[in-house]
Amino acid sequence: VSCNSVAQKIYVELNNTVPCVRLLNATHQIGCQSSISGDTGVIHVLESEADLEWPLSKGPNPPYMVLLESSLFTKSIMMKMKNASSRVAGVVVVQKTSPPEFSPHTTCPNENTGVYTETYDHNLAHCNTTVWNPRGNGLSYEEFDSPVFSLKEDNETEVIKQCYFDHNRVVNGSGLQYPLCAMQLFSHMHAVTDTATCMRRSSMDFSTSPVMVCDPLGGYNVCAFIRPYNSTAFGHKENESVVIAAARLDSRAFFLEDSTGAEGSVSGFVTLLAAAQALREATQEAPPTRNILFAFFHGEVFDYIGSSRMVYDMKNNMFVIDLDNVHSILEIGQVAVRSGTNLFLHSDPVSRRNNTVHDEVTNLVKNLQSSTAGLNFSLVETDFSQPLPPSSFQRLLRARAIPGIVLADHQTDINNRYYESFYDNAAHLNLTYPSNLSPEEQLEFVTDTAKSLTEVATAVARALFKQAGGNNSQVNKINADPKTVLGSSLRCVFCLSEPNPPQYYVGVAKSSHQANALTYLVQYLLANLTGTATNLTQSQCKKPDELPNESTYLYSYLWVQGVVPPNSTQRESFCVRTAVRLVKAVSPAFDLGDYISKEYSTWTKSQWKFIKARIFLVASRDLEMLTLGVGVAVLFTSLLVTYFVRTKADVLFSSVREPNNAAY
Repeated sequence: VSCNSVAQKIYVELNNTVPCVRLLNATHQIGCQSSISGDTGVIHVLESEADLEWPLSKGPNPPYMVLLESSLFTKSIMMKMKNASSRVAGVVVVQKTSPPEFSPHTTCPNENTGVYTETYDHNLAHCNTTVWNPRGNGLSYEEFDSPVFSLKEDNETEVIKQCYFDHNRVVNGSGLQYPLCAMQLFSHMHAVTDTATCMRRSSMDFSTSPVMVCDPLGGYNVCAFIRPYNSTAFGHKENESVVIAAARLDSRAFFLEDSTGAEGSVSGFVTLLAAAQALREATQEAPPTRNILFAFFHGEVFDYIGSSRMVYDMKNNMFVIDLDNVHSILEIGQVAVRSGTNLFLHSDPVSRRNNTVHDEVTNLVKNLQSSTAGLNFSLVETDFSQPLPPSSFQRLLRARAIPGIVLADHQTDINNRYYESFYDNAAHLNLTYPSNLSPEEQLEFVTDTAKSLTEVATAVARALFKQAGGNNSQVNKINADPKTVLGSSLRCVFCLSEPNPPQYYVGVAKSSHQANALTYLVQYLLANLTGTATNLTQSQCKKPDELPNESTYLYSYLWVQGVVPPNSTQRESFCVRTAVRLVKAVSPAFDLGDYISKEYSTWTKSQWKFIKARIFLVASRDLEMLTLGVGVAVLFTSLLVTYFVRTKADVLFSSVREPNNAAY
């Protein structure tokens, strides 16, 4: 016996959807949500902006669920539909071709949590002198009271469009014939108003199974010293001076799970990974006088979560060094989209008013510029009066005047045409491979982008070695390897878990202490590139403290798969001893309970019960009412028949008894 659910016969479930969700901070809520029972509308495929007239005013069957391609996903169109919420039940965006430019971020990223405040220098506050992201339309910071979903261009999209063409499309102005194709979206969010409200409601749940209304955004920074310190000894280190080499890990988009950040974040942290590998041999042969800290900060898009946490820990003796140990900082920003042969060195004009800071920044600039000898690009210092672009370095400057440089591919406003959008992907960096290459061969193939970033990594590594006081005789031996580092790293970043790439936005800070896939990827890459392979077995790798010559106070021990050797099908796994550590990257505001903080990030993400999308055919209103009427009539008729049968049961069901003495 076989059977089918009635729901399966009615609905077609859509499985490859990504919702816009609700985020909250100290003052606002942004993002999207559906009603508690989901929102339903007749599907309308938007073919041009002029076609908006149908769902907004002319269409006779509101509300509508508008399906549009990514080229029409603009702020003007979205705001028109937002303002007509009674006629538009929701929006579905089909990711297809990239527009010439699109940035849903603000024009002045992180303007309230960087160093440039009214008290630091009012002339530089709020991007008064340099608007870093002039393409930004702020769409990611709007609030929508209807669901907005993203769909990949795949079979499900074709099913929706075919359903629309078969049932909903108006031809020559003729009226629509029922049934119509409709869609239902579920994305109801638990949190409302702001972070303080949702955190208070979460703390007031006294049930045995409390329901969190929202979760703080957060994750883990990835950190590694070339000379590790005891991980349990926090605070100031006497006679120790540290150069910080930094990059950010995360990015964001309107649909958080579609974040990719190819230029926004990947170009920077892959370059720093390559620089770390290039420095490995030189720092072991001739250790520089200063230590170098490689810091990959997470959550920087959301008001510098990772960097502000590290600064907070340094100030409160909860990190292995403090701010007094920091000699200088070199941050790698967006470096993959050049407008010429130049990259640019940005510094802070306010801290450079101090002669000591100015002299050290000048020295760092010289170290960087001299490190490009023999390379195919130049490093140019920007105007002294120009502030720093959005960068983690700003959070360190809020705590102390530290010499530093931010390396970027833009002199003034950002070159990235798709800053913090889902178009900032591998295609944006021209990461294309010959079609005849296998996945394994693609890992060995060096793209033009990889070659370009290799040169940047070489210059960064040489400059860091000089800045740390390394021997000049070793400098020319420092070269990044495009094949073994960038070719594979760039490809791995975009191919991990295909067709579902790693989560590039920071995610939420859960009590389970689990980092997201991107954090683990960078952790293991950095460990492989800078660590030492050991002869430990897998069981010993898990418990190295039981061995006399190993120490978890100084090192981490990671079991890695290794490569498949020639003429074999099994990977040669091994244990890596590494100085790489994962360090908490959650805003101090949540440790302090200060949910209205102006000093630290207060971003949270709403919880929800479930996310779902489905399509079905809906009958006309008249037919629905007729069906309802017939159903009611049948109900009352059955009640009358039941009443009649019950009252006449003794007559209808009586039987004549035969006498007891009947004989047969």
